[in-house]
Amino acid sequence: MQAVILAAGRGTRMDELTTAVPKPMLEVAGKPLLEYKLEALPDQVDEVVLIVGYLGNVIRQHFGSLYGKKRISYVEQERMDGTAGALWHAQSILHDRFLIMMGDDIYAKEDVEHCITESDSWKLLVQELPKMHRAGSVQLDVDGFITGIIESKEEDAARTESGIASTNLYVLDTRLFSAPLVPKHEGSLEYGLPQTVVAATKKLGIPLEPIFTKKWIQITDPKDLVAAAEVLGKLKE
Repeated sequence: MQAVILAAGRGTRMDELTTAVPKPMLEVAGKPLLEYKLEALPDQVDEVVLIVGYLGNVIRQHFGSLYGKKRISYVEQERMDGTAGALWHAQSILHDRFLIMMGDDIYAKEDVEHCITESDSWKLLVQELPKMHRAGSVQLDVDGFITGIIESKEEDAARTESGIASTNLYVLDTRLFSAPLVPKHEGSLEYGLPQTVVAATKKLGIPLEPIFTKKWIQITDPKDLVAAAEVLGKLKE
């Protein structure tokens, strides 16, 4: 099975921290964020496709072409055309089912294993949050399947309502590429993965199943790096 990790962005909310390295290479507890993703991949994943862009050479030089027994391939996202645009850059080398992860957030290995369990549905890892802040809001139907993902806006950073958040970890398959790319919002030059996946599930009749977790660590700004180190430290105690 293949895992696609989206690691092309700079991470503008990190300010000067990403002057010399891309956001996925920022360190938490002595390791780059990207390494936590690789460690979370189960044995079923034998190839990692890294979508790189801003300072992609830093990632290439650090990880090379192999991580343990997993092959690493690189795809350059030359134009920053959104998360769905990033995935479409890798379309020609993807086959069957594949996992998608963000290059910055931290996921638990057991959650990844749960998500890649064989089924006819697509999967999205989600987490209930007491305060949503910038997280995308997941909407469910009466049967518990996902019908919508409402992405946050910059001004939503202070959102204090509770909800079900998208972790942006998906398990999809190549049928996705038969559906059209969908802009993040009307007039946007970026194509959003949440918008594209939700539209594809409706067009193709494929259920999008939520997989609930309590172990997702979202990384959006510098203070999240400190908080993540504290959480990971407690897990080791």
